[in-house]
Amino acid sequence: MTSPTPRPEILTIHPYVGGESAVPGANRIVKLSSNEGAFGVPPSARAAIAALAEDVHRYPDGGAERLRAAIGKSWGLDPARIVSGAGSDDLIYQLCLSYGGSGRDIIMSAHGFSIYHIAGAYAGSRVIKVAERDLTADLDAMLAAVSPSTRLVFLANPNNPTGSMLPAEAVARFRAALPPEVLLVLDAAYAEYVTRADYDAGTKLVDATNNTVMTRTFSKIYGLGGMRIGWCYAPTAVVDVLNRVRSPFNVSVVGQVAAIAALTEPGWVERGRNHNALYRTKLSAGINAAGIKVWPSEGNFVLADFGAAEKADAADDFLRSRGIIVRKVTGYGLPNCLRITVGTDEEVGMVIDAFADLSHRTHA
Repeated sequence: MTSPTPRPEILTIHPYVGGESAVPGANRIVKLSSNEGAFGVPPSARAAIAALAEDVHRYPDGGAERLRAAIGKSWGLDPARIVSGAGSDDLIYQLCLSYGGSGRDIIMSAHGFSIYHIAGAYAGSRVIKVAERDLTADLDAMLAAVSPSTRLVFLANPNNPTGSMLPAEAVARFRAALPPEVLLVLDAAYAEYVTRADYDAGTKLVDATNNTVMTRTFSKIYGLGGMRIGWCYAPTAVVDVLNRVRSPFNVSVVGQVAAIAALTEPGWVERGRNHNALYRTKLSAGINAAGIKVWPSEGNFVLADFGAAEKADAADDFLRSRGIIVRKVTGYGLPNCLRITVGTDEEVGMVIDAFADLSHRTHA
């Protein structure tokens, strides 16, 4: 018997695999596999979630008017140019479906966020992965890959899982060199963690052009990953397209009030950013002290490079034996590496101690 078959490109997609959350037999789990915020949910958001418990039978505001107004106020942006989504992944899918498709190419860096490839292939596009230089997007090589078929370019800045960051001036030159019909999507999921003065999340380019989009999320520093809340800032024409194709209630009523409340939590972002800058440095130093390379990172994670896949696997097994879950990144073409989230001060200390013991056992 025959059966329904999907488009051929769908079967080339490897399903996205999230960070693990459990280790069989472990008494305590330290989950550092998903780059979640170190301090959990802001108190104001927790209160807002609890207060809404009796009203979740109501549909949310489909246009997320209050949420967009709150985002606009926080970043000094026009709410009319903001679109909310069920995580920034939701918006990435809609951009690929709207501007990609058969005969339309999408360009990304070799170790860029895997959702770009998944969403692009789902849309029917050919997704071109361009080799990086020192685990950083090679903008010249990406420009060389552009053809008359190119319609979208995705650039995560900072990038996940490598942690690399491109300065604002380099990104602006890249945008200027791209053909005007190519939409540049700047994924700034980790923007709140960046402390470098030469960084711009994408706001300036969105304001200066009509072919650039910036995506953001509440899943990291705001601690609302389980709520799935993202947003983008885009030209008016792109906003019009996204509002035509997005799901009508794509951000839950609970998610909207939680995000609005999180934006008002006094000092929350500053606390998270300062903690991350301090303990990312400590974590990197501790791993380095164990004789393992750590790539420079501007996110809330570090990428430890063991030089060989079997060494990375052995380290992962050792950490798991202590209840510490990190992220293997073989699916990103980095089998030699492990990505480790910057957790609380206690969690960072546990990771450093584990690497010290691993080094001692290895040399012994």
